[in-house]
Amino acid sequence: MALTSVEFDGLKYDLSYEVINPHLENKILILHGWSANKELMKRSFLEPLKDFCQIYLDLPGFGNSSVQKALNSNDYSDIIKKFIETKNLKINVFMGHSFGGKICSLLVQNLEKNAGNFILVLLSSAGILADKKLKIKLKIKLFKCLKFIGFKNFRKFFVSDDGKNLSEAMYQTFKNVVNEDLSYEFSQINSKTLIFWGINDEATPIKSGKKIHELVKNSEFYALDGEHFFFMKQAKFISDKIAEKFKDN
Repeated sequence: MALTSVEFDGLKYDLSYEVINPHLENKILILHGWSANKELMKRSFLEPLKDFCQIYLDLPGFGNSSVQKALNSNDYSDIIKKFIETKNLKINVFMGHSFGGKICSLLVQNLEKNAGNFILVLLSSAGILADKKLKIKLKIKLFKCLKFIGFKNFRKFFVSDDGKNLSEAMYQTFKNVVNEDLSYEFSQINSKTLIFWGINDEATPIKSGKKIHELVKNSEFYALDGEHFFFMKQAKFISDKIAEKFKDN
């Protein structure tokens, strides 16, 4: 594990990362999802992606990376872009799970303007707003009423599992990112894109994956057995598809 610092918006962020096979030319940046860390992704892809230089990174506020204030997804993209520039990395493939997929999508769209030809790999990516179930809508409405009359300490009973046990900065970050819709940004991506999804995913439903596939012009969609963390058992298939696409790129 290594640690580096980048400055964003006048504040310093310490980022924990690890580079596997640094001698290899073809590089893949791998970003984890919300509430996870780089170790989860490394455990899944270390061996299947052995022919790539693999860069695993803890997103700010997760694992061993610091966070200084509430962020949104564009902030995360800008911070990771600074990390790439600071370490002088030439990334060929960007892969992200869930929240990390959203960040990779923003990164690729941003970098395409200057550098151009990447492969984007999305694993049950966030970024499409799903309709909230009636129960959740009622819970939100009730919480707002309680907050209005002064019962702020009731927050812990109303936040989702992803929002519990967070610092104030990360809870505000969670509220920022959970309501973002990247439909337009997905439609602007030109890079070759591989979209993998768990058939039984309830956190990011498969209809969101099909929507992203419709929006991203040059994309392929694969529905695989499993739920939100389907990639842990499907890493070999995913890695083989990345290798195939890389040869064609």
